[in-house]
Amino acid sequence: MSQKSLGVDENVAALLAYVLGWISGLVVILMEKQNGFVRFHAMQSIITFGVITLLNVLFTSFLVFLIFLVPLLNLLALVLWIVLMVKAYQGERFALPVIGALAEEWSGKVDL
Repeated sequence: MSQKSLGVDENVAALLAYVLGWISGLVVILMEKQNGFVRFHAMQSIITFGVITLLNVLFTSFLVFLIFLVPLLNLLALVLWIVLMVKAYQGERFALPVIGALAEEWSGKVDL
């Protein structure tokens, strides 16, 4: 964890990418240009919590007959949020199925 990123250790920067969901992921990926580990976690945050946000909007606005899924979706979001923050802080490049591969590809391989 010696490489600094955004003025903090890379594991802290990766954790910060998850703190406010896709919003903090977007901020981190726009600010971090070189650290692949941090960019991966930022992109994974954008994709994961962006999809969850979109599903929440769809289920509460347009697909009202699926509104019973919203509490389950929010529980999933909470569990993912905690697990991803812990893994990022531990310095692990923890990739979710499908989303992790997309994050790896879309974040760009800067320092790998």
